[in-house]
Amino acid sequence: MAYQPPRESDPPMMRDTPRTFVGTTSFRVGGMTGQDSADAMAAVIAGLPGIAGVSFDPGAGSVVITTDRPLERGDVAAALEGAGLTLHD
Repeated sequence: MAYQPPRESDPPMMRDTPRTFVGTTSFRVGGMTGQDSADAMAAVIAGLPGIAGVSFDPGAGSVVITTDRPLERGDVAAALEGAGLTLHD
């Protein structure tokens, strides 16, 4: 998969994360109101192809995703939005 540089129109956090990434990447997530929403978020992300691990900190509103193959950050954003959560910049 070819490298795709971040777009200038992307929010700051998204500009710092390549559109396609592999390995471990952290995101700030809005909408985690407690353990139930964090568990739902982890389940949604774990269902994406290539996910090797998901850890989260509801208090900090952060999630760390580890992949074993390239993953589009847009797929992460869409999965989170489907669960009622949002990526923050």
